[in-house]
Amino acid sequence: MTKVIPGWHHVYSGKVRDLYESDDSSLSHLILVVASDRISAFDTILSPEIPNKGEYLTSLTNWWFDRLEVPNHISHDVSVPEEVAGRAMVCKKLDMFPIECVVRGYISGSGYKDYLSTGEICGNKLPQGLAFGDKLPDPIFTPAFKAELGDKDENITFERVIELIGKDNAEALKTLSLEIFAKASELSHKAGLILADTKFEFGINPATGEITLGDEVLTPDSSRYWSEQAWLSGDRKESFDKQQVRNWLADNWDPASGKTPPELPAEIVEQTTDKYAQLISLLAR
Repeated sequence: MTKVIPGWHHVYSGKVRDLYESDDSSLSHLILVVASDRISAFDTILSPEIPNKGEYLTSLTNWWFDRLEVPNHISHDVSVPEEVAGRAMVCKKLDMFPIECVVRGYISGSGYKDYLSTGEICGNKLPQGLAFGDKLPDPIFTPAFKAELGDKDENITFERVIELIGKDNAEALKTLSLEIFAKASELSHKAGLILADTKFEFGINPATGEITLGDEVLTPDSSRYWSEQAWLSGDRKESFDKQQVRNWLADNWDPASGKTPPELPAEIVEQTTDKYAQLISLLAR
């Protein structure tokens, strides 16, 4: 159930975030983005919720926005309503590109599955013999087409991105994504972390015509973070994200079954909360 926020009305809910528009017509260029405690995996909303997750995601996104030298969608025109303080951002409305700008520095997740079957990821040909968790020779841009709520995002080639949004925009998104990934990887390394992969979303700011970074940024929901020390010792499972949720769900539910996924056990919920809190602590120390 969405929260009632005086002065704002609910317009849309995604898997994790709820969007509100202002009742004041002079603020029609703004959108209130509220991060809930909902968690999703395999493009499915799960239960129960993860305590404090929305606050963790919001604080981490703001932390990264403060350190990335890229235009972002945060607005300071009005304050965040006190009803959702700590878990919401007042943002500029953007004309969003229908592209998930995924960057991978290491091979894992769905990218590893694609590599095993084709030797490449989204048209990026990779060396033979890579194992799960291996570092790639260079970070690669592996975009996806954003699906409607309830559908699965589709991995696509860069050529398909050009068809969808034009060559200039496609090249700009690729360049920006790789640049941000490099900067974020550097800062993560200083915290003893590996940024294995992440995804960005961009849009055009109608007021400036400028490509602008939006949505959440470099959170445990949108990224894979690993302990660098554990990785160097050969451990590819010490992560600071929701991988334990994916692992448990993969062992206990078949997405193709059409059945409702089982409830997450209390220990998985607690582990996930702890991982999110640990990540923020490591980066901010």
